Order: sequence, then structure tokens, then C-alpha cells
Amino acid sequence: MRSAQSPFIRQPVKDIINQSGTGTNRNDDGSGPTLRKSISTFELAMMGVGCTVGTGIFYVFSIAVPEAGPAVILAFLVAAATAGLTALCYAELASSIPTSGSSYTYTYATLGELVGYLVGWCLLLEYAVSGAAVAVGWSEYLNDFLQRVFGWHLPDYLSVAPWDGGSFHSFSINLPAVVLVTICCFLLMAGTRESARANAVMVLLKLGVLLMFSVVAFTGFQSGNYHPFAPMGVAGVGAAAGSVFFSFIGLDVISTASEEVKDPHRTIPRALVIALVVVTGIYMLVAVAAVGAQEQSLFQHQKAGLSQILEHVTGSGTFSIILSAAAVISIFSITLVTIFGQTRVLFAMSRDGMIPKGFAYISPRTRTPVINTAITCLVVGLLAGFLPLDYLSDMVSIGTLTAFAVVSLGVIILRRRNPTMQRGFRVPLYPATPIISIIACLYLISQLHPITWATLAVWMLIACLTYVGYGYRHSSLRMRLLAAEAAGVEVDVNGSSAIPAESASAQSGPAAQSVPAAQSSQPSEPAGLQADTSLPANDRVE
Repeated sequence: MRSAQSPFIRQPVKDIINQSGTGTNRNDDGSGPTLRKSISTFELAMMGVGCTVGTGIFYVFSIAVPEAGPAVILAFLVAAATAGLTALCYAELASSIPTSGSSYTYTYATLGELVGYLVGWCLLLEYAVSGAAVAVGWSEYLNDFLQRVFGWHLPDYLSVAPWDGGSFHSFSINLPAVVLVTICCFLLMAGTRESARANAVMVLLKLGVLLMFSVVAFTGFQSGNYHPFAPMGVAGVGAAAGSVFFSFIGLDVISTASEEVKDPHRTIPRALVIALVVVTGIYMLVAVAAVGAQEQSLFQHQKAGLSQILEHVTGSGTFSIILSAAAVISIFSITLVTIFGQTRVLFAMSRDGMIPKGFAYISPRTRTPVINTAITCLVVGLLAGFLPLDYLSDMVSIGTLTAFAVVSLGVIILRRRNPTMQRGFRVPLYPATPIISIIACLYLISQLHPITWATLAVWMLIACLTYVGYGYRHSSLRMRLLAAEAAGVEVDVNGSSAIPAESASAQSGPAAQSVPAAQSSQPSEPAGLQADTSLPANDRVE
């Protein structure tokens, strides 16, 4: 039996459920306002679509087509299959453990605290860096729109990062990207319902415009643009798939809203499946139309690519102006939802004591984590203002793929450890589905640039240092387990419900260091544990 001092103690599944969406999703001491359950199934699915569609489609062709040529379509299929397998794994875990922590909490419950903490840091790459990357893309579309409509655009020192293009320039900042993040910050602070509804409107607009693009682009379809189909061979398709996978991140953001929907056991899987079908369908339609409408040599370094494709096809700027205007409005939704996902993961980590408690503070008026949101937006704004897009996209991909692989592994572990627990959804073809998902994620990681791997290694080292310096010493679970051991209660740290709910909050803070001296020589089993019959015997207190 592991000691409570181990960095691999596991968060009990039942405790997570009691604390989160179906129970006390409150501040660290169990008091205060809760997150408001105000998101419908449709709005939740639109959050997944909104966070995903546009992230890659609006500008990733300029990166992926030079790598794979017309075979970028196959790269989209590989990325879609990987995302689909992972989405099924997310659906099972989200229906079993409905919590704002998403991958972080799933890993905490299956692989232990340290691994969960590292996955949480991978999610920082996925959400915060993704939000910044999309804000940079939004800035490019804004400049394109201004040029087409008004004949002028923002100067470089107000619209590009200091070292954009591979060399350092005189002082500059991507001001439109910073402004976009600031707007998202205020909207998210206003309330979850308001943010979800605004996102749904923008997503419907975005889907309509992409359908318009496909129809117009097909009028200029040239089969010759598909030859040669794969000039870089299989290696090119693999490299492009790694880059294109950036365009599929966002589906998992649905699971971060688990504590803000009713009946998450059913709502989360449904929303994930709906979003996956919509995203894959629209991506394939746009990819086939785009590659067929323009020679592959024109994609390289092509900013605001879809608008330029329509201008090339029609010989007129009318449709491209419409597309640019819609992109300026709709890409907003991606930054909005990715920042939302980041704040909810940080909320869960703070509630567990992994990061400072201020990140779990919920405003009594808006029922949102306002301090958390402000800090997150500050970081995202700095990234968007000073880092170029190509660097950001690869960092997002490797962080996301790492988290996805661990989640798929978590499905296997939870099936073996808790085979009888309630699951609103089960992945089909188990265990093949999670195993293939893991292999696909690792393959895509292998196709990324070695510099990206090195950067992730440095990022993980920093994460380990912060865990040792703060997370380990402030872990709420560890404090409760140590208090129970000091009281003479034998606990299983491998995923048991070790402390009764009524005493957990009292023992999760500094008071956990002191335990009443007068204890019965044979302490009785806490009442909260006697009813815990949903877990197998080896997952309960001995």
C-alpha cells in the first residue's frame, strides 16, 4: 500500500463526483457560490464546434499544404481519426467523472497526482497557447479585411510579433490579438450563459460562411491541382497530420464544462459526438474544395488563405470580403472558448490545492472564476502579442497529443480498476479503441519537430519543479490522507474514498496538520464510507 507521501496518490472517483458537478462544486472550504448550471446540450456542442472549426481551417493550409501537397486531405483524415478515437475516450471518462478538470482530473484519478499535474500543464499548452495562436490568426484576418475594404492596414509594429518571420524586428506588438483577448476576458467574467449563447451565434455564422466558401470554391475546381498528389510521400502526410491536428483541438473543451450542465452523464457524450460529426464533415468539405481550387504552390506563406482562394476563383473581391468579415467575427469564438476551458482546468487544480486557492474563487454575482479568468487572459494576451503563429501551433499540438494519449490510457485503467461503476457512455470496440488512440497520438508526436519535443521536455521540467515547490506541499488530498493516518484510520491511497465528506473540508486546509489527541483505540469506519458500495473492495478503505 502506498504512503500518503507518495506523489502518485490517486484522487478517489467518488470523492471527485461528490465535489464536482453532482455535489459540492464550491470553493476550497465547501462554502460560497457554485458554478451555475446554465449550458444546454446544443450550446455545449457549439462550444466544441466553435473551439475547433476555424482554428485550423482558416489558416492552417499555408502550413500543411507545403508539407504534404494535395495529400493534406489524407492528413486531415488521419488527424480526424485520431481526434475521433480520443473523443470517444473523453466521452466515457466525462460520463463517469463529470468535472471541470477534464484530462487533469481523469489522470489524477487513474495515474496519480504527479502525472495528473503534468497533464494539467499540458492543458496549459492546449488551451492558453491555442487561444493565443488563434488570436494571432484573427489579427491577420482583421488586417486582410481592412486592406480589402478600406485600402489600408495596421503597420507591422502594431500587428506582428517582435520576431515574426524568423528574425527579430524593432519593437512591435500584435495589438489586435491583445484587444481580442481583452474582449474575451470581459465577456467570460460577465457569465457562462452569456458566453455560451454568444459563442453559439458566432458558430452558426461561421458554419454558414464555410458552406458558402465550399460552394464558390467548387466552381473553380481543377482536377490538375491534385497532381502530384503526395509530392513528399508518406513522411509529408505524417508531418502535415501533426500540424493539422492543431485544427482538431477544442472538442475536449466540452468536458471542462461538466460542472455547468445538467445531467452531465448524458449531456457530455452527446455533445462530443455531435461536435465531432460536424467538425469532421465541414473540414473535409472545405479541404477538398480549397485544394481543388488553387495550385499547391500558392499556399505557402499565404495569410488569410481562404479569402485569397475565393478571390483567385471568382476574380472578384466580393466573396473574399464576406469571408474575411465573417472570419473576423467567428474566429473570436475560438479564443473565447479556449480561454473558458483553461480557466475551468485551473479552477479544478486550485480546488485540489495544486495551485493557489485564488484560482478557485467564484464571484457571487456572476458565478464565474473572475480572478482565474483575469490572470489567464493576461498570460494569453502576452503570448498573442509577442509570439508568432507557427511556433505556437506546434506547441499546442504536442501538448494536446500528450494529454489525449494519457486520457486514452486512463480509460483502460479505470475499466480495470472500477469495472462496475456507472458510465453514461462506453467506448465501442474496447480495448482496441483506446489502444489505437494511444498509438496514433504517439505517432503524430513523433512527426513533430525535435525542437518542439525539447521545448515540451523543458516545459515538463518546469512543471515538476512547481509541483515539488508548491503542488505537493499544498495538495488537499494529501493533507486529508495524512490527517486520517495520524488519526489512526488506515487508508488506501490508490483511489479510495478516504475521508468522510463532512470532515474533508475541515481537514483540507492548514487545520489538517493538527488532529485531536483523544482518539478511540479502535476508530470506527466513517459514516461516509459505509455507504460507499459503488467501488470495488480494493478501492475502499481497509
